[in-house]
Amino acid sequence: MTHTNAVGWFDIYVTDLERARTFYEAVFGCKLQMIEDPTSETQIMAFPAEMSEYGASGALVKSLHGQPGAGGTMVYFSVEECATQQALVAKAGGKVLRPKFPIGAFGWVTLCLDTEGNPFGLNSRQ
Repeated sequence: MTHTNAVGWFDIYVTDLERARTFYEAVFGCKLQMIEDPTSETQIMAFPAEMSEYGASGALVKSLHGQPGAGGTMVYFSVEECATQQALVAKAGGKVLRPKFPIGAFGWVTLCLDTEGNPFGLNSRQ
């Protein structure tokens, strides 16, 4: 690898792009942006990002090449306080699988399920 961080991008596969967009915008208080796929094979809604800054960005992806569901890639979103987004998950149509718990020197984590059946985590230092 030539980069400090191993992850440079992530895809969260979805079946219903509009439902997933609504869920993630509600939980994180952001607006996702449509990205045009030059192959016209997928529909992509990207999370806001400053690509020159620390961390990775990614997108919701509706594609014939991947399906949502448990047991796939686990994405952890960095947040200020896990409990804040944890409280929004159920309201937005998702499910909290494991409420906020400590992970030692690495802070805190909440494990969740989105409206498409994808597991994801929330990670905060407090």
